[in-house]
Amino acid sequence: MRVLSGMQPSGDPHIGNYFGSIKPNIDLMGEEENIYIVVDLHALTSVRDADELRKYRINLVKDLLACGFDPEKGILFFQSDVPEHAELLWILSCITPMGLLERAVSYKDKIAQGLESSHGLFAYPVLQAADILLYESDLIPVGKDQKQHIEMARDIAKKFNNVYGDGILKEPDVQIRDEVAVVPGTDGKKMSKSYGNTIPLFADDKKTEKIIMGIVTDSKGVEEPKVPEECNVFKIHSLLLDDASKKELADKYRAGGLGYGDAKKMLAEEFFNFFGDMRKKRSEISDEFAKKVVASGAEKARSIAGKTMERVRKSVGLR
Repeated sequence: MRVLSGMQPSGDPHIGNYFGSIKPNIDLMGEEENIYIVVDLHALTSVRDADELRKYRINLVKDLLACGFDPEKGILFFQSDVPEHAELLWILSCITPMGLLERAVSYKDKIAQGLESSHGLFAYPVLQAADILLYESDLIPVGKDQKQHIEMARDIAKKFNNVYGDGILKEPDVQIRDEVAVVPGTDGKKMSKSYGNTIPLFADDKKTEKIIMGIVTDSKGVEEPKVPEECNVFKIHSLLLDDASKKELADKYRAGGLGYGDAKKMLAEEFFNFFGDMRKKRSEISDEFAKKVVASGAEKARSIAGKTMERVRKSVGLR
């Protein structure tokens, strides 16, 4: 079983990234074969400053290592260090129907958010399909918002196999954990760098506390009972708790007497408890070590991607 995940180096990773992508992959380490891609080619759709992208790339590697990704058990690398990604993108683009891409909800959402319309943004699902199909991935742990893209990758693989021969590209499965399918942001919308509503994993303490205390709530008073499932603070807090603690906290909301200010302070305390060891480890990881990890990872990734591309090249007539 090969598990594959990827993340754009387009800003600081946040709680939504951790529970939607990072943790599901790391939880399987040692039991499955794990691949994690820092998808820097994808990041070019939104990051236009070269120095900024370089900083984001290496910082994301350090972040993933701090969260527990073990380079002895998995493969971590920069997408751009494996040129087969771009090659397969083009080959898949030549058989991908325009209608399929025009139905991509994420493209429409990003344009609505003000992101510049470009071919790269429009063709994003095809490059994502190449990322997945290169490694004959079995399982892709993603958030609910990425489900359509994985389904598109399956559709593209089917189309390619229909044209060039059964079994050339492997169709992946998607894994979405319902309880973290969509992690709410500080404003109640989906947590996203694009919305500016994230709680970063590795920001300094004061900044993190300020962000948590700024979470949007309704106007209920301290003594009023509250519906935990409708509260942004509770939804985020519950991600950090086991079932018993989650139920205890929910009961406090329903009973009344818990003000939002105190609820936010409780969330901040739990955040630092939950991520404390990771935050300490993050401060100890050097750029040099991170660079060695991704260089070694790229070699391993190319050995896998190369085998897939040989099959693809032969099937289309390029060999």
